[in-house]
Amino acid sequence: MSAEPAVADHAAAHGDDHGDGADRFLQHHFQDLQVQANAARLGMWLFLSTEILLFGGLFICYSLFRALYHDGFHAASHHLSALFGMIDTFILVTSSFTMAMAIHFVGIGKKNVAVVLLLVTVAFGFGFLGVHGYEYWEDIRAGALPGIHFHVPELAGKQGAAMFFTLYFAMTGLHSLHVFVGAIVLLVITYHTWKGDYSARYMNPLENGGLYWHLIDLIWIFLFPLLYLIA
Repeated sequence: MSAEPAVADHAAAHGDDHGDGADRFLQHHFQDLQVQANAARLGMWLFLSTEILLFGGLFICYSLFRALYHDGFHAASHHLSALFGMIDTFILVTSSFTMAMAIHFVGIGKKNVAVVLLLVTVAFGFGFLGVHGYEYWEDIRAGALPGIHFHVPELAGKQGAAMFFTLYFAMTGLHSLHVFVGAIVLLVITYHTWKGDYSARYMNPLENGGLYWHLIDLIWIFLFPLLYLIA
């Protein structure tokens, strides 16, 4: 007996009794959508754990250099704009709320509201990148460049100030890359939400995209006080 009829029978056994067509997303190696959702969720959490390890290494590196050059890091931190940092934080925290509400509205069958909320979330993401890009521009104009290119007159003689900005650009740059990738992923998810591919029975990509976006928000919540609010 060939494998094709078996796959077809499996799909029929799990899909014909449901009218929403969600089972067309069921992969043949999973028993049902719930098992597939659990596997996808586990895989996403494993991926997020590697992201935490990545940023965790940078946080440890930052902590070590901050302990060595506390005065230089303190002075360099006050060269940043806490106002812009607060705006960045507000944008990302609000975007996490709109992301969570989009998942909620898909779950209750209001896909159009979910699409609007997803687009708002993406707009917040690009808004964050715009604000942060302007911060970079101001830093570069002031000479707060990473490494040997650092030349800020008011921070001259402050040992560790150049290292602060090296870590600042490395950590926030990597985070901004994650925001950009997340926004593109959410645009793809928005398209499938608009098509009606997701419902209360099947929304694995939407939920996993939400988890990724919440991680981006969480990482920034740590970055903001570490970089902008050194006491």
